[in-house]
Order: sequence, then C-alpha cells, then structure tokens
Amino acid sequence: MLRDAGLVALKDLRIEWTSRILTAQVLPFGLLVLILFGFGISPERIVQGRDRRTVLEDVSPALFWLAVLFSSLLALGRAFAIEAEDGNLDALQLAGLDPAGVFLGKMLAISAELVVLELVIGGGALLLYGATIEHPLLLVAVLVATTFALSAAGTLYAALGAGIRVRDTLVPLLVLPVLAPVLLGATRATESALYGSASDGWPWAGFLGAFALLYLGAGILFFGSLLEES
Repeated sequence: MLRDAGLVALKDLRIEWTSRILTAQVLPFGLLVLILFGFGISPERIVQGRDRRTVLEDVSPALFWLAVLFSSLLALGRAFAIEAEDGNLDALQLAGLDPAGVFLGKMLAISAELVVLELVIGGGALLLYGATIEHPLLLVAVLVATTFALSAAGTLYAALGAGIRVRDTLVPLLVLPVLAPVLLGATRATESALYGSASDGWPWAGFLGAFALLYLGAGILFFGSLLEES
C-alpha cells in the first residue's frame, strides 16, 4: 500500500511540476481572493477591547482559511480531472494498484500542494492584514492538522464525482458542507495562535486531527468502491 501511495503521489507531483498549474493558476487565485477580502474590510476600523486590533487583523484567520479553502477546490478538481481523461482512472485499477494506496498517494500529493498554498497565502495574509503570531507551535499544529483534514476529505469526495461530467460544479457542492466544521475549527485555533490563549486553541487542533483521521480511515476502507463506481 505504501509503495503504491508513493508511486501515485510522485506521478501527480511530477505532472504538477510539468504543468505548473499550482504556480500559474491556483496560487494567483488564492492571493487574489485574499486581496479582494482586504478591499472589502476597512483597515481603519478598530475592534473595541483591550488589544485594540483592527477589524481586518481580527478577521484575518477566517479570511486566510477561506482563501485556502477556495483555492484547494481548484487543486482537488485538477487531481481527478487528470485521471478522468483518456480512461486513466480505469488504467489505475487495471494496473493492480492497491486502492488504499491510490487514495493515500492522491492525498499526499494534494497535501504537498496545500502546504505550498498555505505558506504563500499565509505570508500574504501576514503582510496585508498586519497579523502577528503569538504561539507558533500551535499554528504549525493547526496547519498540519487542517492540511490533512482538507486533503483527506477532499480526495474522498473528489473521487466520488470523478466519473461525472458535471464534476467541476458537483465537487464543490459535496466538499464545502463537509469542510464547514474544518473551517470553523481552523479559524478558532488560528485565532488563538495569533492573538489568543494557546490553551483555547489546542482542543480545536485536536478536533482537526480527529477529523483528518476519520476521513483517512474512510478513504482507506471505501476508496476501492468509489473507484469501481467511477
């Protein structure tokens, strides 16, 4: 299983390296979303309270994760659009690869793309919104847990719509409601990492980790059935 996962992940990353879709389309889209969010909120408004943060800084965790979430939909669609073309999805099954390995490989490749996406968009958010990091260890844990939660759930539902002609519109409809708890947990945990108490953020990080493990297990168990139906 792990060998097959490595082969699939390496294949997807090589395709991405050749096509440059991540750097030419997904990253610019994420940064554009981030900038447009910033235009919609006045940077001069101050949150009433002891810390005297601006409204833009106060909502920066939510805006960051929304930008990551919307951009990740492009990466998810791309991951299975490749396999849907010219019968590649059937070729994966005929090659005798372990379905669980295919799932893990797809998930790892998407996770790698999300890491790059989060680093670039996160740097843009810190620069544009003026946020500061108070608890870096918590922030790293949140980024790791959320990355795997997004990639595991996203890979599973993207596979569900892989063989459907309207997958470009169906996959977001399937994924976004499922990932709403991830968006909430990641936002709350990131708020604690940036300007709150670390003790308030770690339970949310644990929730994100549990969500990732749940969909990881579901993908390993049921991905083979999804491939057959696709």
